Amino acid sequence: MRNTDFSIQGIDVSHHQQEIDWATVASQDIHFAFLKASEGLQHVDPNFSDNWASAKTSGLVRGAYHFYRANKPAEVQFNNFTDRVELQPGDLPPVLDIETLDGVSREELIAGITKWLTLAEIKYDVKPVIYTNIKFYYRYLAGQFDEYPFWVARYGTKKPAVGPGLQLAFWQYGDRGQIPGISGPVDLNIFNGDKEAFEAILIKKEEVLTINQAW
Repeated sequence: MRNTDFSIQGIDVSHHQQEIDWATVASQDIHFAFLKASEGLQHVDPNFSDNWASAKTSGLVRGAYHFYRANKPAEVQFNNFTDRVELQPGDLPPVLDIETLDGVSREELIAGITKWLTLAEIKYDVKPVIYTNIKFYYRYLAGQFDEYPFWVARYGTKKPAVGPGLQLAFWQYGDRGQIPGISGPVDLNIFNGDKEAFEAILIKKEEVLTINQAW
């Protein structure tokens, strides 16, 4: 069920949602969509290119995320992401999706995340968004990255209880949403703020940011 307590509604998708009718999705009071772009060192979501272009055409605000593998070099993972994504004014900041340790220590996890975020901030001149679930945050990330906006997964009707150091920008509150234009379940999200705050986090540069060049 959609959470109507928040005015700015969104979804996130990957190839699991298969082919999406983006025009129909955009007509359902959906304002933004996060799209999986890449994972690890080489993996690319096979539907990303089509979703990226079609989300833009439909009028949705779009964002791209990279699924982070903590046991792989952060810089190579960042290059995998930038090889796939072109950001334009009006797009959401890049997102780093962090859900697993992959066998590394907390210290190694933090070091790798720091590297990816630093490269992203230099490249895009914007604070990246960090995605994680509430349990993983409190177990491994609490007290770190307080200067970055977070997108937190906690399913249900109760907004995540967060401490003063966590900037809760987005809340993923469900993973079984039913949206016309998408076959099967889809993740449901809200932006934790008003229209002015939402617009403030979008890419602002006048020129198109082409980010598929080699470092």
